[in-house]
Amino acid sequence: MTRITRGYIARRRRTKIRLFASSFRGAHSRLTRTIIQQKIRALVSSYRDRGKRKRDFRRLWITRINAVIRTHFVSYRYSHFLHNLDKNRLLFNRKIVAQIAILNRNCLYMISNSIKNK
Repeated sequence: MTRITRGYIARRRRTKIRLFASSFRGAHSRLTRTIIQQKIRALVSSYRDRGKRKRDFRRLWITRINAVIRTHFVSYRYSHFLHNLDKNRLLFNRKIVAQIAILNRNCLYMISNSIKNK
């Protein structure tokens, strides 16, 4: 009985998987089973870390706002500042306030003074 080679469909599937893992090191980019495991792990990590990145950026913005506010006002805190923003119906999100705090501190001081005085 003559030997036959397998069809092209399995080879195509493996090639597609190998393209995903081309940047992996060692057996993780060469062996099909290992590539599949690493692909699953990479996709799980990327999904998890997309949520983590949102949390990390929110923490960073809060830290920046708090640092700038505390340097100017001794007894003024981030929580009071945000509470006053909400009370006066100023719709700033934390990202924008953090950018104002870094790029234009005088503007943030003016906003916080006007809120504080009301």
